[in-house]
Amino acid sequence: MNLLSVKELSKIGREAPLFTDVTFGLNEGDKAALIGRNGTGKSTLLNCIAGVLAPDSGQAVFNKDAGVSFLPQNPVFNPEDTIREHIFSRKAEAADASAGKSSTSGGTSSSGGKKGAPLNIKATSPKLAIIHEYERLCDAMAAGDTSTKLKNDFETVSQLMTDKDLWTYEAEVKSILTTLGISGHFLDNQMKTLSGGMIKKVALAQVLVEDTKVLLLDEPTNHLDIMTIAWLEEYLRNTKRSVLMVTHDRYFLDAVCSDIYELEHGKFNHYEGNFSQYLDKKATEQEIAENTERRIESVLRVERDWLMRGPCARGTKARARVDNIHRLINREKLKTDKSFSFEVTGRRLGGKILELKNISKSFIKAGAAVAFSGTNAAATNSTASAGVPVLTDFSYTFKKNERIGIFGNNGSGKSTLLNIITGNLAPDSGEIDKGINTVFGYYMQNPVFKDTNLSVLEYLKEAAEYVTLNNGKTLSASQLLEQFGFEGKILHSPLVSLSGGERKRVYLIRLLLSNPNFLVLDEPTNDFDIFTMSILETFLESFPGCILVVSHDRCFMDKIADTLFILEDDGSVSGYVGKCSEYLDYLKEKQAEERRTGAVQNANEARSSGAGSSAAGKSASGAAKSEKCTNSDVANTAAKSEPPADSAAKSDAKPRRRTYKEQKEYEAIEEEIFTLEDRKAELESLLSGGESDHSKLADYGREYADLTPKLEAKYARWEELGLLAEN
Repeated sequence: MNLLSVKELSKIGREAPLFTDVTFGLNEGDKAALIGRNGTGKSTLLNCIAGVLAPDSGQAVFNKDAGVSFLPQNPVFNPEDTIREHIFSRKAEAADASAGKSSTSGGTSSSGGKKGAPLNIKATSPKLAIIHEYERLCDAMAAGDTSTKLKNDFETVSQLMTDKDLWTYEAEVKSILTTLGISGHFLDNQMKTLSGGMIKKVALAQVLVEDTKVLLLDEPTNHLDIMTIAWLEEYLRNTKRSVLMVTHDRYFLDAVCSDIYELEHGKFNHYEGNFSQYLDKKATEQEIAENTERRIESVLRVERDWLMRGPCARGTKARARVDNIHRLINREKLKTDKSFSFEVTGRRLGGKILELKNISKSFIKAGAAVAFSGTNAAATNSTASAGVPVLTDFSYTFKKNERIGIFGNNGSGKSTLLNIITGNLAPDSGEIDKGINTVFGYYMQNPVFKDTNLSVLEYLKEAAEYVTLNNGKTLSASQLLEQFGFEGKILHSPLVSLSGGERKRVYLIRLLLSNPNFLVLDEPTNDFDIFTMSILETFLESFPGCILVVSHDRCFMDKIADTLFILEDDGSVSGYVGKCSEYLDYLKEKQAEERRTGAVQNANEARSSGAGSSAAGKSASGAAKSEKCTNSDVANTAAKSEPPADSAAKSDAKPRRRTYKEQKEYEAIEEEIFTLEDRKAELESLLSGGESDHSKLADYGREYADLTPKLEAKYARWEELGLLAEN
C-alpha cells in the first residue's frame, strides 16, 4: 500500500535550485534514506515533505489512513514542559498543522505548508490520548486520590483500553520509554533540565510512540549514545512502519535502509539496496560516465580538427555535422566530486604530553530527589547537594600518537571529561599536568561563533591565512576551503547564512588551520556529510599527534580509535584495547553469558523450592495421619485394610528419580542451550553487521525466528528435569 507520494517537488536555494522535480513514493514497510553533501537540501526536502516548509512547486501527499510523525534535526520544545507533557500532550498546534493541510482524494497534502509552521506536526492520536489519560489516572490513584469520580473515570478508561485493544500498545509505549531511559519519576523532570542527548531521546520517544505508519527522521542518531543507536537500528529494521530519514551514519544506513535517494548537483537519483550497494552502483555508474566522457572528447578532437580546416557547410549533411559538434561542445559536462586528502606539517610533541592525576568531578543532577517524599526527602536532598559522581579518581598518562575513543551512555560525562582535559572546566579534585609543547585543538560539540556576520573567508583568516602541507606545498585559506567544497559566492557569505553542517565544516577547517598536536574531538561527525567525514578520517589516520574522540558514529570510531575509555555509571573509568565494534560484540557476549548464568541459577532455585515443597507435603501428610489415628478406631481398622492415604501423599511429595534416558538428556541439554545461545548472539551480529545480500538476511531472520522458541523450550525442559532427583 502506498503511504506517501511526492510529485515534482522543487525548491530554490541560496544561489541556485536545491532540487527540482523530485518525484518518488513510499510504500508500507519501506525503509529509505536521503543522502548527499551538506547544503544540497536534504533537510529542506524532508521539511517540505513534512509540511514544515512550503516547496516552490510540487506536492507531497500522504495516505489519509497513514499518519506521519516527524523528528526534526533540532527538536523544538517548551522548556517549562515536563517530559510527560512533551511526549503525551496533544498540543493545539499539532492539530492545527494537520487541519491546515489541504485534503485531496489521495489523502493529506503538505503542498500548502506554511513557512515557519510549528515543527510539532505529527498527526493526533486518539489511542495515545487514551493511554495518556490512563497513565494520568494511575498516577493520581498512586498519589492517594480515592475520590468516587476518579474511580469511575478509571473504570471507564480501563474499559475503553479493553474495547479498543490498547493494552498491547500501552506495553509497547512503556517498552520504548523504558529502553530509552525515560520512565518513572524521570518523566516529571522539566525539558529545560535535560542534556542535549536526553532531549534528543525524548524527541525520539515522542515520535516512536505515535500511532502512525510513516516516520520522517532528520539525523535521528545525532547526540545519541552508541548503545541507544544500536537499539534504534534494531527497532527500525524490525518495525512495519515506513521510514524516510536523513543520516550520515554508514553502519546505520547499511543495517536499516533498502533504498537510497541521493541529492547531487540538483538532481534526485534513486538506488535500490543499502549503503554498501549504493557505493558499488555509484562506482559503476561513475566509471561508465567517465568512459562516455572520454569517448565524447575523443570524437570532439577529430571534429574540431575538421572544423579548423574550414569545411564547406552548405550541404545538408555538413550542416547537420556542424550542429552535432556544437551540441557536443555545449553538452552538460560530467561533474565529479573532488577527491582530496591532506597532511599538515605537525608541531612536535614533547616528552611529557598530558598527565591526569586523580581527577574527580560531581554534578547535582536535576530531579534527583523527585522520587522521594516525607522524611526521605531530606536525606535525598543531602545526597543531591553532595552531587552525583561523573568522574572518580581518574588517572592517566597520555603517550605519543595515541588514538583513544570515549564510550559511555548519554549523561555519563564524556563531554565533561573533554572540558576538564582542555581546561574549560575545573575538576573538583585532582591535577592536570600538560606538557609545554602540547597544543590542543578542541572541536566542541556545539561551537560558538562570536561574530556570525563574518564571511566564511574572514572567519578562517582569523586563525591563519596559509597552511603548509607535509609535501611542502602551501595552501591559502580560500584554497583549503575549496578542497572542502566551499566554492564561489559562499566564500564571501556570512556565517549566519550557512546550514548547520556547513558551519561546523568551516569550524573544523579553522581548527585544522591552527595546527594543533593534540586533537580533542567532541562528536565531530554530527551534521557532517559522508564526503567531509571521508576527508576527516583520511586526515586523522595520518595525524602525527594524539587524538581523543567522542563520537556516536561506530564506523568513524572503528577507523580512528584503537583504545577505548569506558565511562561507568559510578564515575569510574575502565579501559578496553580494541575497536568500538569489538567492544559492542564483547558486551553482547557478556549479556548472553549473564542470561545463561541466570538460567542456571533459576533452575537451581526451582529445584531447591521443589525439594522444600516435598518436605512440607510430607510433614503435612504425617500430621493428618496422626490426627486420624487418635480420634477413631475405625480409622485404624481402615488403615490396616488398605494403603494409608499419607503413603500416597508421601509418594507424591517425594520427587521421583530421573530415568537413565532423562539423566542423559539432562546432562546434554545444558551444552545444547549454550550452543543455541552462541548461535543466537552470532545471528544478532550478522543481522546488524551490514550484510548486503538480501537473501542471506532473510535466511538469518528465519533462523533467528525459529531459534528463539526452540531455546525457550530447552530452558523449560531443563528446569523440569532439574526438579527430579538425580539417579
